[in-house]
Amino acid sequence: MTPRPLRAGDRVTVVSPAGPVPAGLLRDGVAALRAWGLDVRVAPHAHDTHPELPYLAGTDADRARDLRDAWCDPATAAVLCARGGYGSGRVADLLDWDLLVGCGPKVFVGSSDTTALHEPLWRAGVPTWFGPMVGTAAFVHDVLARDRLRQALFDGVTAFPGVTVVPGAARGVAVGGNLSLLGRHHPPDGAVVWLEDVEERPYRLDRMLTALLRSGWFDRVAGIVLGSWTGCGDPDLVDAVLRDRLGGLGVPVLGAVGFGHCPGQHTVPFGVTVDLDADAGVVTVVRR
Repeated sequence: MTPRPLRAGDRVTVVSPAGPVPAGLLRDGVAALRAWGLDVRVAPHAHDTHPELPYLAGTDADRARDLRDAWCDPATAAVLCARGGYGSGRVADLLDWDLLVGCGPKVFVGSSDTTALHEPLWRAGVPTWFGPMVGTAAFVHDVLARDRLRQALFDGVTAFPGVTVVPGAARGVAVGGNLSLLGRHHPPDGAVVWLEDVEERPYRLDRMLTALLRSGWFDRVAGIVLGSWTGCGDPDLVDAVLRDRLGGLGVPVLGAVGFGHCPGQHTVPFGVTVDLDADAGVVTVVRR
């Protein structure tokens, strides 16, 4: 169920499943996609703002409908999220995921709050991309992050460097995303879990990780990959929390992999098999 890489001429649809999108950023992001040779459509409600809850990009029903219609359109090769913020979880509960999976695999790109939309897809065996979003500064103004997204979507990716936190090696399906949004379902047995977050103080990261540990969420994972923790406070204290909470699991842990809320962020694949070699400081996508 792996979608094919994009190529010039493909139709892609931009949706706003979470927060409202600054019009100028979305305009410039769409222009960048068109410069790649893509046929870009913007979903009907992508520019909306909820009439009573201004932190949402329109009503839950409209946001869900836009995503469903884009995904189920046979002419659309990719569904790209405009931004995160908040609201994807409200959309996830309105979608018929069996219907979406049955419409065939599509390229799906989002990050941050859209973790709530990645999870049902990779649980169903549909790979997704966790990377910069079209209506954000991380795409429009960060040339390196934008170039890395283009390479991922058109050519694929091979490997990501990091720093050894706990030595060892593992192979498993890559899953994960924003730490604060994980936990509703346990990861697949033997998964390699990718974690990142933004603007969460160290004690809050400790609390989230402790809750997952107490629920048994990490019990059957094969390894862990840690991304960016931008705005989370003293980096040394953040590292200490991560090592304290995750270092005793008995699985390899690779840190400082540049994905998530950081300059030049990598676009990383979920729902695919990866080799984690924490001794060598690299995680590699397994080609099939």
